[in-house]
Amino acid sequence: MGQYYQPIFLDEPIDGQHRIKAFMYSHDYGNGLKLMEHSWLKNKFVQTFEKQLSRRGEFYKSRVVWAGDYAEYEEGTEINLFDLCDKESDKKIKPKVSETKDYNFLVNHTKKQFVDKSKVPNVNGWVIHPLPLLTCEGNGRGGGDFRGDDENEIVGSWARDVISVEKENPKMVSGTMDYQEIVFNLFED
Repeated sequence: MGQYYQPIFLDEPIDGQHRIKAFMYSHDYGNGLKLMEHSWLKNKFVQTFEKQLSRRGEFYKSRVVWAGDYAEYEEGTEINLFDLCDKESDKKIKPKVSETKDYNFLVNHTKKQFVDKSKVPNVNGWVIHPLPLLTCEGNGRGGGDFRGDDENEIVGSWARDVISVEKENPKMVSGTMDYQEIVFNLFED
């Protein structure tokens, strides 16, 4: 069966439990729920979510997870974040469609890493958007998940971390070498 995903903005954990600040629903933007149905660089749904992580967005520097419905249960519960969205449906948001072509940098403030989206490989006109893959939970458990090689095990490595999108390279802005660039070179054949 296919696995469905919800991108979620999380509050800081309380007693080890994450709470949902807000989430978006891909069908509201004419997209499928499976990870690789919407995880493309020029996809309006992903760009609209991403814009919320910009300095002009409501959720700048928020914890992010692309939660799969086959992901593990939250610790001490029998529910995962995807299913929790159903229980907290009042937290669903539908921001107007936005573009993020000027925001080349995805920044992980928890791990002090960043990805330059302009360096993501173009394979036959298709470019995977790094944000959904880096922040996903549950990948590999259902149809429509990312199935390419992930030699550096970066898929899901940013899940629940504090993320922003920026117009400028974080190394240039901060003037320090604190942030390390990681190469997002994933593609599917």
